[in-house]
Amino acid sequence: MNAASRTLTSSPEIVRARLQGRRFDAAGFFFRLLLLAAMFVTLGLLALLLFDVVSGGWGVISTRLGDFLTGKLGITAARAGISQGLRGTFFIGVFVVAIAFPLGVGAAIYLEEYAPHSRLTRFIDVNIRNLAGVPSVVYGLLGFAIFVKALRFVTGPESNGATVISAGLTLAVLVLPIVIITSAEALRAVPDSLREAGFGVGATRWEVVRSHVLPYAGPGILTGTVLSLARALGEAAPLILVGATTGYLSEGAGYSLASLQERFTAMPIIIYTWAGRPQPGFQEATAAAIVVLLVVVLLANTVAILLRNRYEKRR
Repeated sequence: MNAASRTLTSSPEIVRARLQGRRFDAAGFFFRLLLLAAMFVTLGLLALLLFDVVSGGWGVISTRLGDFLTGKLGITAARAGISQGLRGTFFIGVFVVAIAFPLGVGAAIYLEEYAPHSRLTRFIDVNIRNLAGVPSVVYGLLGFAIFVKALRFVTGPESNGATVISAGLTLAVLVLPIVIITSAEALRAVPDSLREAGFGVGATRWEVVRSHVLPYAGPGILTGTVLSLARALGEAAPLILVGATTGYLSEGAGYSLASLQERFTAMPIIIYTWAGRPQPGFQEATAAAIVVLLVVVLLANTVAILLRNRYEKRR
């Protein structure tokens, strides 16, 4: 058994050696070195950026982290907090998860599993890919025209539509093409033999999609949705256009549903505003806010990774 295992393990090496002979693959070796260099340079830059941000905000994190997380916006850096920004970011993430993910995955399922492969389908697919590359400021203008102006009687008449509802809907529309594309690619990677096996035993199309295709494509779909959520939580330009507050903000209704129709702010807006202030205290607060936003995004990524691993085990 051990000899057979060694033979099977070494067989690819034997085949490769016989195909290449005893020649040294110089081009492949240098290409591998370039790939390793690119990886180490990327990791080095990432580590340098993280060290710079954490060291810049360590004075705030180590001395008043609790007050910083629970405090409100203020005119002095020593008393300023980010609780209102965390609230706005939380609600925006809820809107993205509740709207963009179901619509995006549903659209991908229809395009890949139900829609006929025609010119119309290819036209829709090309336009979705083009929409994924549109700058975020364009989506901000779209959200301002539709959700803030045209639908302000729904999004928040007392705040002239500049509410977290408008922001959440705008960012959900922004990441919707990304969710559709990543979900469609995950569905496209499912082997056709899996579908044919389901049809062969008499299963309907919906039963095949629900019980075989979606569980197999689940890890890829979750990976794409996490990337889109991370982008939505870090966008600032659309939030500025839909009316996010960059100055003082009252306490409001907290995390209740009534706060959805109030003026709002979010973590990217706080970071953008504080980064433009010349006081040294706000520079430290900006770095600390960046660290907090990174932690929030990493927590969302962790949840998605756990769900992905669960689907992979089931698959």
